[in-house]
Amino acid sequence: MDRPAAGLSLPRALLLALLVTSAMTAAPQPAAAFELFGIKLWGSSDDEDADIVDPMTYTVTINVPDDYPDLKDRLEAASALKTDEDRPVSGSLGLMAKARGDREQLVAALYTDARYEGVVNVSIDGRSIDDLPPDAEFTGPQPVPVVIDVTPGPKFTLGDIRLAGDAAGLASADFGLISGGDAGSGAILKAEALIVRALKEDGRPLAEITDREIVADHNTTTLDVTLTVKAGPVAGYGATTVEGTEQVDREFTEYMTGLKRGARYSPKDIDDARDRLLGLEVFNSVTVREAGALDGEGNIPIEVQVTERKPRYFGIGGTVSNTEGLGLEGYWGHRNLFGRAEKLRFDGSISGIGSNDISKLNYNAGVMFEKPGVVGPASKFFANLRTVYEHPDAYDRFSVKGGVGLSYQLDKQQTVSAELSLDYSKITDSFGKNEYLIASVPLQYVFDNRDDRLNPTSGFRVLAFVEPSYDTLNNKAFIKLRGEGSAYYAPAESNRFVLAGRVAAGSILGAGLTNVPADRRFYAGGGGSVRGYSYQGIGPKDADGKPIGGLSYFETSAELRVAVTETIGIVPFVDAGTVSTKQFPEFSDLKVGAGVGLRYLTPFGPLRVDAAVPLNRDPGDPRFGIYAGIGQSF
Repeated sequence: MDRPAAGLSLPRALLLALLVTSAMTAAPQPAAAFELFGIKLWGSSDDEDADIVDPMTYTVTINVPDDYPDLKDRLEAASALKTDEDRPVSGSLGLMAKARGDREQLVAALYTDARYEGVVNVSIDGRSIDDLPPDAEFTGPQPVPVVIDVTPGPKFTLGDIRLAGDAAGLASADFGLISGGDAGSGAILKAEALIVRALKEDGRPLAEITDREIVADHNTTTLDVTLTVKAGPVAGYGATTVEGTEQVDREFTEYMTGLKRGARYSPKDIDDARDRLLGLEVFNSVTVREAGALDGEGNIPIEVQVTERKPRYFGIGGTVSNTEGLGLEGYWGHRNLFGRAEKLRFDGSISGIGSNDISKLNYNAGVMFEKPGVVGPASKFFANLRTVYEHPDAYDRFSVKGGVGLSYQLDKQQTVSAELSLDYSKITDSFGKNEYLIASVPLQYVFDNRDDRLNPTSGFRVLAFVEPSYDTLNNKAFIKLRGEGSAYYAPAESNRFVLAGRVAAGSILGAGLTNVPADRRFYAGGGGSVRGYSYQGIGPKDADGKPIGGLSYFETSAELRVAVTETIGIVPFVDAGTVSTKQFPEFSDLKVGAGVGLRYLTPFGPLRVDAAVPLNRDPGDPRFGIYAGIGQSF
């Protein structure tokens, strides 16, 4: 097999490329300083470097021909010298060790780009690292100059491809290996993983690549690839062992994996087990892996390694709008109340500050309890109790509501839930003062395959909601129907531009408007609805201009989410909506708002500020609206 100019064998470079990628995405780094939005709140970089012996500073320059700008960006991202340029190393020996390791990483980065004739030369203080003695000292002024000269060489393509061993019957094209196609090391590693995955999906947990032969033909700039695969036997699940639990019950953790002893092995089950354990929110990290050999019964033992989170948490938050005022909220919770991931959470909020009279502020407080795994690992029991005292424009309401229910995850994308709910309320609205005691059975189905719940760039989410209700005090029955859908699409792999759309509609059947409590009618307008209009500001109004709500509604939104930098984005948007007193939406009075938003991406979701104007404003509607919060608008 030919060897590249920089002296790194192809299999080793492929492995290094994989390790570098894994380290960048998976390895958490300790931090002694804390920053928020780029502002250091406490600690300093000096604190992190205080334990470095004989600190030496350096500068690094990476020279790549001008006609390879994208490649230069990728090499700088792969260079540990460049990434850590503002941090000192431990003396001359530390600088040389870092430089030698950097060369291997840069060669691996060239291999990822299918450049197998690339040459990387590194010099420190004007001397090549290949000519430096092991005990070289750099005694000149600091920072010490480091120069990296890169000759990329031509791009290779795939030549002859052969799958051998137990993969001989598979088509290499099914895994992205096509003669004349991408020969980058990343493409080959991805193909290997897909081949092993395909065999594991056939119930073979010990499937592996046993030999990799890669030959670079420098005359034709092609890469011949031969992969030998051993499938191993079909097996079921053996014993599941759990390590790392302290406060969480170990047997419960094993049970929640859902891996039944003797059931046929599937890598999807392993993925689902990991996601289910992470979804309990009691673990910082979860690793689920197969053992290296079958047990005496021919089954594959499963090893689970976890690290636990702190059980207690608390937080505060807020929203602000020129039409809805300031809102503040706080919460306290426990993630592991009785040792089996039971959740207890208290929360409360005050809103309308600055918008309403102090006697008309809105108050909301509640308690929620959840217990997972009551009828199988995919199930969750929940109970809640909430009291509300609020004064939106449409009504004044005092309510105490409690409910118990069960949710069940059909698969990673589909969830159903059912609840028994009882709600006592006193409401004053345009139709007078009324008391209600409503028993209801909310039923919900959600399909969600978005790639990211906080900041999606692809996929869609669909919600269907049905709530049969009976008012025991007034002997009235009705049913509330509601559906929502949102979709996300990024035209390019960079996700710099994301198209996002939302549509929602609902209807109340079986009762007239006056027989449906005001808080259960439909409204539109405001930051989570049609921006540019006031909260509940869209729809029918009484003689005093106050909203009365409706028996049906329709809303839609469209956004173009543009990433200006890695952390800052702008979002032009258009919203529209209507509310009707009839049982099905009418579009003759469709209200439209448009505007632009600013996003700042953080680890806990985007910070959002939107400004919008109503495009068909009625008397009494605001001239503009400004809204702020956490998370995308939908």
